[in-house]
Amino acid sequence: MWGQRDTARRNAVLAHPAGCPRRLLTTALLLSLLLDPAILLLREHQDLPALDQNASLHVTFDPKTMTLRWDCRENVTSGECLRTTHKENSPVKKGIKGKECRCTFQDHSLHGGVSFTVKVNIDQRWISETLVYSNPGVEGTAAQNFSCLIYNADFMNCTWAKGQAAPNDIQYFLYIRDSKKKIERECPRYLSDSGTHVGCHLQNISGLSFYSYFLVNGTSQKSGIQFFDSVLMLKEIERYNPPNNITVYCNESHCFIQWEKPRTRKTLSDREFQYQLDIQRQIVVSGDLGNKYNFPSPHPRATHILKMRTADARRAEWGTWSQPVQFGSEELESSLVHVYVLVVLGTLVCGLMLGCLFKRFLARHSLFPPIPRIKDKLNENQHVDHESLWEKFTHDAGKADREDVLTVEEVAQGPASG
Repeated sequence: MWGQRDTARRNAVLAHPAGCPRRLLTTALLLSLLLDPAILLLREHQDLPALDQNASLHVTFDPKTMTLRWDCRENVTSGECLRTTHKENSPVKKGIKGKECRCTFQDHSLHGGVSFTVKVNIDQRWISETLVYSNPGVEGTAAQNFSCLIYNADFMNCTWAKGQAAPNDIQYFLYIRDSKKKIERECPRYLSDSGTHVGCHLQNISGLSFYSYFLVNGTSQKSGIQFFDSVLMLKEIERYNPPNNITVYCNESHCFIQWEKPRTRKTLSDREFQYQLDIQRQIVVSGDLGNKYNFPSPHPRATHILKMRTADARRAEWGTWSQPVQFGSEELESSLVHVYVLVVLGTLVCGLMLGCLFKRFLARHSLFPPIPRIKDKLNENQHVDHESLWEKFTHDAGKADREDVLTVEEVAQGPASG
């Protein structure tokens, strides 16, 4: 059986020799189909212009507008910009619109160092260029501990400290730029310490929007000074005033406390506030409750002192306390005061009476009691000279052995003269 198959296979090969025109035609057709796309692709690459790999885009960056620019090239089909902060190492990507040769980023802190990269597609080839934006100057000379605070809805204070490596002749300057309108202004009123600017006071912040860019740079004749910058959300640095028109109404079982939300830099809804009440303990009340609170206080009640303050509903950054508000009945305290007064007066009266009685008792039981007087029977109904009797008694006192002899002389009365 296997021999018959081999014989048939040899006969088939002999029937179609290698030089058969049909086989050659088939092979040529297959080769033409495979080589045609390769030839077309080779011609396409030969038609592309040569691209200089050393060509520069001349990328530049403007920190005032946060705009990245480069030289425009022809045949640019697409591109993108990348911003990478050295400290965060989190790139931000922006696409290029049409044939624009610039990218504008949102305000961002730059003092830690930033790298910008531009990638463009020219004639189906990508080229890129990176620009490193550094913070020139001596390390440690920039302002530090920078912070800002908005209060009373219209005022803002910003403070900072002198850099640890800053020279003695350092002078700092603050610039504030609205992130939306891109309008920049310098601090109108500086706060100084030994001649060096360490703060700024603004009395009108109506021109600032939701975000603002703050830049503190410095000058010195001795060394280069690094800058410090920061982007702040104004809502996060605002401290709210206490509530307005705090009123308290009391009945037999409760005291109803009501107030109005304070004035803020921007108009906010009630739910964006939270309140803290200090009565006998601190109580936090959400703005969703309609700016009111029921305080259980059955009658009779002592006088309570109420204070309140306000914060943003998302952050417990409390403002200042309100002026104390007194509520409740004073009858209970008045009655207690009367009782205390009566107790004190009663104690004083009892003390005085006991003192008088004790003094009288001591006077009657003295160590040398008075000797009773001698009764004069002869002159019982006449006036007695008590002082004479006492002197006579004291003069004769102590003469117990002395015997008094009474001599009586009879004097004869002579005849009366005529």
